[in-house]
Amino acid sequence: MNTDFSRVGIVGCGAIGGWIGAKLAEAGCTVSVLARGATLTALQTQGLRLGTTQHAVAASAQASDLGVQDLVVVAVKAPALAEVASQMGPLIGPDTVVLTAMNGVPWWFFQGFGGTWEGHQLQAVDPNGEIAASIPAKNVIGCVVHASCSVDAPGVIRHHFGNGLIIGEPSGQATPRVQALGELLTRAGFATTVSAQIQKDVWYKLWGNMTVNPISALTGATTDLILGDPLVREFVSRVMLEAKEIGAHIGIPIAQEPEDRHQVTIKLGAFKTSMLQDVEAGKAIELDALVTVVKELGTLTGAATPFTNALLGLSRLQARVRGLY
Repeated sequence: MNTDFSRVGIVGCGAIGGWIGAKLAEAGCTVSVLARGATLTALQTQGLRLGTTQHAVAASAQASDLGVQDLVVVAVKAPALAEVASQMGPLIGPDTVVLTAMNGVPWWFFQGFGGTWEGHQLQAVDPNGEIAASIPAKNVIGCVVHASCSVDAPGVIRHHFGNGLIIGEPSGQATPRVQALGELLTRAGFATTVSAQIQKDVWYKLWGNMTVNPISALTGATTDLILGDPLVREFVSRVMLEAKEIGAHIGIPIAQEPEDRHQVTIKLGAFKTSMLQDVEAGKAIELDALVTVVKELGTLTGAATPFTNALLGLSRLQARVRGLY
């Protein structure tokens, strides 16, 4: 079992992937990046930049050029993952850790989960099992990111706020590798927590993201305007209550009420969600990993999801009309 993470591969060198890669490079790791297009050119000519720091990285569009890594950080948007995963093989050796720093419910959600749904394949996020076939479950450690970053230009990352990474084995075990990874991330300057049930942390983040993200994409509104409208706020709460019931059914209960989470979001001020930024940039949106999967879990557990279904239907229709889904 690998506990030395000196060689780090970044797959998805956007805002979050670039941020993590730059900080790991600063911590002394040898960083390689799987990239293409303008990002690839920028990384090869100017390196990876975060704020005033600049780091030389190996960058290629071919994973075979980069070779087997100790740690691979996957930070692509969910709609792109199946294609990207199929190209990652040369990066992954028997002991490589694959850290998934992505929004929404991941394909490995029920791996090592135990109970009724152990190993269940979620159709919304991996309908053909292509991702699971490309990235072995035994290599995965989950990661929930609590930070806001943006891309100023290809290979140029800006960090706005938040510094938290929650990591955990899908099985919940405190393995030597997850402990060692936690220590590395802490040394690199992240506020790192090792979770005993990473699925719970994934679900809690989703509990807020699955509503304001698609609503912002539909309306163009920042989060303060969404929660400032009493009718929209009530709708958001209804969707969250459905997700809360699903969580209770699958063994990841949420102790808070929707209004508690609204207060947390309001304190962040007026900001554009990642999904709204994708709509404005004409990029495919992460609807399946944030909302479609909740509808699927509702069906799986027998929980009614009329408000979630309405949100999904409207968001999906808008995205299809715009060519983003």
